[in-house]
Amino acid sequence: MTDPMTAHDARSTGLVLMGGGARAAYQVGVMRALARIRREVGAPRSNPFGIIAGTSAGAINAAALACQADRFDHAVSGIVNIWRHFSVDRVYRADAFGVVRTGARWLTMLTLGWALARWRRASPRSLLDNEPLAELLKQVIAMDRLPALLGAGHLRALAVTASSYSSGNHVTFCQTAEPFEPWLRSQRLAVPAAIGLEHLMASSAIPFVFPAVSLPIDGQPEWFGDGSMRQSAPISPAVHLGAERIFVIGAGRLHEPPGERRSGGPYPSLAQVAGHALSNIFLDALAVDIERALRINRTLELLDPAARARSPLRPLELLVIAPSQRIDDIAARHVDSLPASVRALLRGVGVGANGATPGVKNRKPGQGGAALASYLLFEPAFTRELISLGMSDTLARRDEVIAFFGWPSVVLPDDERDPSPTQLSALDTIF
Repeated sequence: MTDPMTAHDARSTGLVLMGGGARAAYQVGVMRALARIRREVGAPRSNPFGIIAGTSAGAINAAALACQADRFDHAVSGIVNIWRHFSVDRVYRADAFGVVRTGARWLTMLTLGWALARWRRASPRSLLDNEPLAELLKQVIAMDRLPALLGAGHLRALAVTASSYSSGNHVTFCQTAEPFEPWLRSQRLAVPAAIGLEHLMASSAIPFVFPAVSLPIDGQPEWFGDGSMRQSAPISPAVHLGAERIFVIGAGRLHEPPGERRSGGPYPSLAQVAGHALSNIFLDALAVDIERALRINRTLELLDPAARARSPLRPLELLVIAPSQRIDDIAARHVDSLPASVRALLRGVGVGANGATPGVKNRKPGQGGAALASYLLFEPAFTRELISLGMSDTLARRDEVIAFFGWPSVVLPDDERDPSPTQLSALDTIF
């Protein structure tokens, strides 16, 4: 291992990656742009993030980065390669038998009642079977590297958040280089842990869509689902672990532009209601938490130096990158790229071609079930468009990125830049 990070450039800098299923491809585009800017200005090669915190699909990206913290550019290249070549069958069973075995039985329980399900002794745990994702993660994320990377100083902490169906608590599992004081807030707590693939599966278990995962808490098993549920303070884990400056990547627009609001229309489909509920789970808490942090910063600026020193609060530098376009609308253009079996399943809850609602005329793309489909669209046409959007959004804020990391502002000649990673890594060999 070479070039470990130093306190000067990374130990107090955090990265927060939010959830959102297939929407997390956007995060990969942002990271790709960061790596590109770093090479162009000749910034340090070391991992720029001492503390990495992830939730849901963001937890998977966070772990992939953390487990290659000694080769940041290489890690980003490998993750980009995976997301560019994704297909749904690498994440969940998309064949006709697999969909019927889980999704169709689950919908039967909704439409014909629990009595029929009990009569058939059917007990589906989720809409889809994500066992393929578990197999993929075993091959591409080397969790066994994490202790050595923490010990060598390439990383200070990795935090993965999941939500307990058993206790109702929102739990952040933390693996750190040095002991830390676990925090306890109202229905929020931190647990020291040797983070494994089971934590990633639990954190990314979208409610209803993917099955819950059992994890031990104080020696007792609890069932966990997606960490975005009940996540009232998504930035908090990075702050508790010592981050003073945090780079946040969202999975949806934080502020809708002014203009026409869609209103009226036919009664919303089940898919439209589900998409709205998932957006509430995955997107809304981040905007609230950012506003809270900015209010604290403004309050501290009003205090005199002595009062500020006595306050337990500290200013927090934030740089937030979030999609400049509605991901629902992007997803609407790609619904037809899903396998026929998955499209048939989604059609049963109201997702039609181009994200419209079956049987409903004059509905604009994205007004139907495209929001729901966007979380399941692990197809290259969709993920590549999100990667490109993440890159362009980040490059458009190049000056802010450079200022945030304190990188040089002068662009190096091509022959003086670090080369882009070309050698295949373990992340790349799958595809």
